[in-house]
Amino acid sequence: MNKKTLMSWSSGKDSAWALYKLQQNPEIELLGLFCTVNKEFDRVAMHGVRAELLKKQAKSVGLPLEIIEIPYPCSNAEYEKIMGQFVERAKSDNIDYFAFGDLFLEDVRNYREEKLKGSGIKPIFPIWGMPTDKLSREMISSGLRTVITCVNPKQIPEEFVAREFDESFLDSLPKTTDPCGENGEFHSFVFDGPMFKEQIEIFIGDIVHRDGFVFADVLAKPK
Repeated sequence: MNKKTLMSWSSGKDSAWALYKLQQNPEIELLGLFCTVNKEFDRVAMHGVRAELLKKQAKSVGLPLEIIEIPYPCSNAEYEKIMGQFVERAKSDNIDYFAFGDLFLEDVRNYREEKLKGSGIKPIFPIWGMPTDKLSREMISSGLRTVITCVNPKQIPEEFVAREFDESFLDSLPKTTDPCGENGEFHSFVFDGPMFKEQIEIFIGDIVHRDGFVFADVLAKPK
């Protein structure tokens, strides 16, 4: 029996790479993606990616997408209630696994495991523990293409926003920076790669400073 799995989708490279690993696993039956979106701005929190681009990613992956709307501002209690309702729905659909693109943050992993405990749904972490220096370059050499949508200017210079995640980007990162941005240094949007059927055509709009972060507004090119 293949394990019925939903992928927690952020729009960025780590969840995309975790999805790619699952696509290669014959024991996994991928049934969809789910992503939380800030209801006020209709964007992925932290990544700042527009919901319409999420839909383009899901279409290219070939999976249904469940957008979970989160109010803004949102208390922790509200967030957990909304996510709890989603878990209940997934359970009623006989989902076995939720997959996550986390790499090495133990507190994040522990939180996910705690919230799914007793639900009958198991969290899985397809790329957990992979060394990020090797992983980042493996992603690039395998054809993953992603643009930096958000940087924390306290951790890396704001000039890194809107750049493509490539060898040049990695080589110019400050030495203290995790190559995959796992400590919150940057967030990204994947527009092409081996997990996609076709490239998403994009261009960069405004660069904005908000809540202590710098965001690049990624837009879909009109056809």
